[in-house]
Amino acid sequence: MLTTRITFRFLSCLLLSCLVVSARAAGLPATFTSALEQAGIPLDHVAVMVQPLDAAEPTLSHNAEAALNPASVMKLVTSFAALNQLGPGYAWSTDIWADGTIKDGVLNGDLVIKGYGDPTLTLERMWLLQRALRARGVHHIRGNLVLDTSHFDLPTMDSGAFDDEPLALYNATPGALVANFNAITLRLKPDGGQVRVIPDVALNGVMLASLLVLEEKPECTGGKDAIKPMIVPGERRVLAISGRYARGCGEQSLSLNLFDSTTTFDLIFRGLWIELGGTLSGTTESGRAPASEPLLKFSSTPLTDALIKLNKYSNNLMTRNLLLTLGAEKFGAPATLEKGIDAVTEVLAQRGVSTQKLVLENGAGLSRIERISATALNQLLIAAYRSPLFAEFESTLPIVAIDGTLKLRFNGSALAGNAHLKTGSLRDVSALAGYVYTTGGERVSFVMLVNHPNARRSEAAQRALLEWVHATPHGLLPLRAQEPGVDRSPSGQAGGTK
Repeated sequence: MLTTRITFRFLSCLLLSCLVVSARAAGLPATFTSALEQAGIPLDHVAVMVQPLDAAEPTLSHNAEAALNPASVMKLVTSFAALNQLGPGYAWSTDIWADGTIKDGVLNGDLVIKGYGDPTLTLERMWLLQRALRARGVHHIRGNLVLDTSHFDLPTMDSGAFDDEPLALYNATPGALVANFNAITLRLKPDGGQVRVIPDVALNGVMLASLLVLEEKPECTGGKDAIKPMIVPGERRVLAISGRYARGCGEQSLSLNLFDSTTTFDLIFRGLWIELGGTLSGTTESGRAPASEPLLKFSSTPLTDALIKLNKYSNNLMTRNLLLTLGAEKFGAPATLEKGIDAVTEVLAQRGVSTQKLVLENGAGLSRIERISATALNQLLIAAYRSPLFAEFESTLPIVAIDGTLKLRFNGSALAGNAHLKTGSLRDVSALAGYVYTTGGERVSFVMLVNHPNARRSEAAQRALLEWVHATPHGLLPLRAQEPGVDRSPSGQAGGTK
């Protein structure tokens, strides 16, 4: 049902020729158009929108109605909807029941954990959760670990379906119980004539087979990027690590999306519990939580904290869980993708953001078919600026040359510290959207979307346009260039997203 609806929206955009292309470059800075030409990117594969936030009209508008793939810039849409629907102080809960008696620190019965989609349970937060549980008298569990994930109703998901990289963290699938962004971290450490593989948390029931060859090289060639991890076919909990590792690489860490979210939660919970001196005698089962009051309700930090991690570091799993949370909070449990998409669309419409060209699949931008126009993104940025929650929204965005995914971008330019922008990158897609502070003290919304096989070569053009926006007084008549044309968006090439 959901797949059919998304496909219909996507194909409708194509049939209606909702990509608008420009036949002329009037108003676009020469440094920008020249950089695009050198990168081999035609203007009709680029959309631009620049508007002073206190002005009624844009300074630049090129292909602004084109329905383009924004990659991870789509996270702005989900974040904006979350701040408006849930509020900055919203917190997720993870609830725990002792289904039995507690005496002398021993739970004689099952420990039941129900998740509501908290995507912020890092190792540190999991440790705090367990400390809180121990403070309530549970040190040893003589029973099973029962995990209730019924708050999310999700289809079976293949983490490798997007780009055939199932172990990549950006491909981690959502879940009602998620620990450490579904990451299992392994430390690679040369030791004598071998390379030891040491998990950050004891992985009870998982066998690690190190097939690494240690090379006696003082320089580090390849490092962890030359390592080939693999779940052994037919052996769901056997992890083989192969490849060549130079002694000069020293100790490095490798974080992997090895298992589904419930399995990873189980492994991390058990590993940390043992580290704290606890015992858990039973197995792990799927089940439902009791109707009684839980022993512990463990709350996340506020939504604004989550959005900072989500946007500054472009966390796909956090965004996908957030979309599902929006659906459950708006339309009731269980959370579904369809409910989440409807919730986001409703918020945008209420805030005056066009949804005509919007195609959502997971809200994170990790998609071949998600689409939005530069006009809609510009409307969103302006709506956020006019909201009482603008400070919270802007603070979640990476700052040029300072932090997040922009820490190493545009270094050495006047842009450093003067733009808050969300990045987006897929194969054939490069995108930026956010706010630029000009030398004249203006605050300007900025959107640039590129959909072309040479999109990864667009950084010089991005820099040229950003520098022009930063240095130019914008209290001028709008300079616009937009004429209808045909769809030239990528047809489904995929890669990592950030």
